[in-house]
Amino acid sequence: MSVDTATVRKIASLARIRIDDAQAEALAPELNNILGWIEQLGEVDVSGVEPMTAVIPNHLRLRDDVVTDGNVRDKVLANAPQAEHGFFTVPKVIE
Repeated sequence: MSVDTATVRKIASLARIRIDDAQAEALAPELNNILGWIEQLGEVDVSGVEPMTAVIPNHLRLRDDVVTDGNVRDKVLANAPQAEHGFFTVPKVIE
């Protein structure tokens, strides 16, 4: 695939980038080089390569997912400006 200056202007307008004719002429060979590199990547045989998310193997050390209440209700409510019956008390917002 070859990119000409008209295509560069179209890409620039889609990207909302203002370029003049000299910049469009300078960008055309650069975009052609980038597309050439992408074509080279397409020629690489990756049939035996497993997809991966990182270059090095990452193993997350996770704790068991256990639901607990924390047993800190009194400590949490001690920070509240006002509490009743084990809950935060807030002013009424609907009249």
